Amino acid sequence: MIKNISPAAQDYLKAIYVINERYGRATTSQIAEQLEVRPASVTGMLQKMAQEDPPLVTYKKHQGVFLTAAGHRAALEMMRHHRLLELFLHEILGYSWDEVHDEAERLEHVISEDMERRIARVLGNPQRDPHGHPIPTYELEIETFADFPMSDLRKGQTAVIQRVHDHDPELLRYLDQLGLKPQIQFRVHNYIPFDQNMHLQIVDQEEFIVVGPRITDEIFVELIQEQP
Repeated sequence: MIKNISPAAQDYLKAIYVINERYGRATTSQIAEQLEVRPASVTGMLQKMAQEDPPLVTYKKHQGVFLTAAGHRAALEMMRHHRLLELFLHEILGYSWDEVHDEAERLEHVISEDMERRIARVLGNPQRDPHGHPIPTYELEIETFADFPMSDLRKGQTAVIQRVHDHDPELLRYLDQLGLKPQIQFRVHNYIPFDQNMHLQIVDQEEFIVVGPRITDEIFVELIQEQP
């Protein structure tokens, strides 16, 4: 278990990591939105975290928030707890992929390192969580992304879904209905620049799916090189 870091600070570290992962830097407003707290509360917590020994973040007003080496390591440990728990809840306890996030949020602060290792062993030391996000290793190393947003695809391209943002349960339920989940392959049959809608067809299925930027911005894919 992470020592001498409060559960609240752990939540901040994880939020900053996720936001940096997506946008390159984290702002107080982004952190406030993700954690559903007031921006003033974020500022106070960041100032406190920057004064820890060792500091967990570097923070300057209007310049964004970044994790220090100590903060980055602690954040990766929290991500390992969270993503292992999500997969355990999904694979072993039968939770749907839209239910696991909130349960993992509650449990990630209290599991021991021994329980973390046992969960990983039961799951076969997995590399990805139910949403396709990489799980940090026991040594706190993590796979780097080679994917890009589905919204960058165009007509005629074939891709495979790698990961899906997991912050919106309603979106996850809708994607489940459409069959758009990690490791699913599909082809873009048409792209409409006016409204940015895509007409997709999942490999080995007949029906077409129409999705807009509300969905395509939340799914990350890798392009499949087709044989000429």
